[in-house]
Amino acid sequence: MKLNGKREEKTIYSEILDEEISLYIYLPPSYTPLLRYSVLIAQDGKDYFNLGKIARSSETLFEDGAIEEFIIVGVPYKDVNDRRRKYHPSGEEHSKYVRFLVYELLPFIEEEYSTLELASARAMIGSSLGATVSLLTALDYPRTFGKLALQSPFVNDHVLERVSNLKDPSLLSIYHVAGKGETEVETTNGEMKDFINPNRDLNKALTERSFGEYYYEEFDGDHKWTYWQPDIPKALKFLFPN
Repeated sequence: MKLNGKREEKTIYSEILDEEISLYIYLPPSYTPLLRYSVLIAQDGKDYFNLGKIARSSETLFEDGAIEEFIIVGVPYKDVNDRRRKYHPSGEEHSKYVRFLVYELLPFIEEEYSTLELASARAMIGSSLGATVSLLTALDYPRTFGKLALQSPFVNDHVLERVSNLKDPSLLSIYHVAGKGETEVETTNGEMKDFINPNRDLNKALTERSFGEYYYEEFDGDHKWTYWQPDIPKALKFLFPN
């Protein structure tokens, strides 16, 4: 399937991280500076485009009139160690990466493209640690990012505590899925971790709060793109209903 929208690659220099960051951009078929569009920031950006086929899934849904047209900005990681440093709650560059998303990446997107500058029009999506950093960023800045799609996030006590301490959960809408088979997931440092039970704890913590909207589902599968990729259309329908 040939994309009707436009793909671009750009780089942004981050003073906060002191490095150049590559970006994968997708502009929908109707894109024009005369209109304003919602934005989806994808952690694991290269994976979401290549393994998740997020641009193709979006265009199919655009053609069906199932979702509104929006801009996708993918932020790729350099390697697994870079990913852990930035995405993991205790990663050495985690707080810097969160500030990069809010204070450098978002202003860059809004200067380069015609966007709706509203929290309700700004979403993030991520898998595993990419979902975790998306959640923690939105918990820090719920008036900046209003929507999340979390696919099998890494969850620990810090994440659960942050959810419990959020002052105004009504500002956030969250789509959350995890696999029933995610009982032994090999992490970056080689440890095997149970993901599904911590995700059930996260579901309980989120359910107990009055979020703007919250959806949870457990799929029959484990911690792989084999299961995340087919779930993306459902996540997009939650984030950008027409």
